[in-house]
Amino acid sequence: MANPCCAEQAGYHSRTRGKMARAIGLMSGTSLDGVDVALLETDGHRVTAFGRSLTLPYDPDLRQDLRALLDRAPVLPEDDPNLARAVGRLTEYHARAVEALGESAEIIGFHGQTILHRPEQGRTWQIGDAALLARRTGLPVAFDFRSADVAAGGQGAPLVPVYHAALAEALPKPLAVLNIGGVANVTWIGHDGSLLAFDTGPGNGPLDDWAARHTGAAYDRDGALAAAGRVDPAVLSRLLAHPYFGRPAPKSLDRLDFSAALAASGLESLSVANGAATLAAFTVAAVAQARFPEQPLRWLVAGGGRRNPVLMAGLQSALGVPVEPADAEGWDGDALEAQCFGFLAVRVRQGLPLSFPGTTGVAAAMPGGRIVHP
Repeated sequence: MANPCCAEQAGYHSRTRGKMARAIGLMSGTSLDGVDVALLETDGHRVTAFGRSLTLPYDPDLRQDLRALLDRAPVLPEDDPNLARAVGRLTEYHARAVEALGESAEIIGFHGQTILHRPEQGRTWQIGDAALLARRTGLPVAFDFRSADVAAGGQGAPLVPVYHAALAEALPKPLAVLNIGGVANVTWIGHDGSLLAFDTGPGNGPLDDWAARHTGAAYDRDGALAAAGRVDPAVLSRLLAHPYFGRPAPKSLDRLDFSAALAASGLESLSVANGAATLAAFTVAAVAQARFPEQPLRWLVAGGGRRNPVLMAGLQSALGVPVEPADAEGWDGDALEAQCFGFLAVRVRQGLPLSFPGTTGVAAAMPGGRIVHP
């Protein structure tokens, strides 16, 4: 396991108050459900205020087109006309989300939509037209947050740990902050502020896909499908044998990295309910395998997965320490990643590091991102 970086050596935290800026963050995650947008006030070290947040859901056609691009991304030409059309529509949704938020700001953090993440091949691909977004909103737009880290040998993900650390400055530690989106990732924060972060494994992605394929619903609402089924131990054991779990942290995933394993696991032989229960157990067991320099006193859970009672109950049982929604600390568990990219936008503007040896495996604390002006 890589040694986590020391907070002060990495330079992610400073007690020197800088100029506060109002920043809007945007996030379109691997669940492909829509654009999250949020406002916060920050100097890139601390967060002093939060504004509104909201989600603008994608229409079914765009969601379907984005999923098709994600499926084809390993062989997708960059001049594919379907890609160009999707980028335009995706960017328009982001501009509409900023307009719907109705908040004034100085800068926007625009993550875009990840359609391919292959850091071992030196590639991470987020689509979206930052220049168009800047023109549509009249604001500077920070974007391309991951590629500098990947070019320097890092995983390019996760990027949210530095934001988690800012939010959790006053909380007892060691602390684990888990985000369950399409993929699940964890940030471990030590007593001294040291960080270790990585993708634990699948989040909601396989369960969402299962529900969509077998019931037509976009996801397993309230965990009802998984709650009605029983876990198949043999299928679960085959899934947990995936080589990803033997790799040392930091490490990261593409949403489709488990596709072949899922197809070969025997999952499709199960009933709809038992398949859902087994996929929920897979997400929980992957989290429970996470290893840290010291066990967390507590887990805070963000992302859509915190709304699934089966996942939350499974985590509580498997982890043996308090597991609570991030909202228990007054954080907005739905807006956390969008807020993060507003926070990171200010760090980009100031040339501050976005990633660290303990979060992406990069050799030294790494700035990144670019800014385009209207």
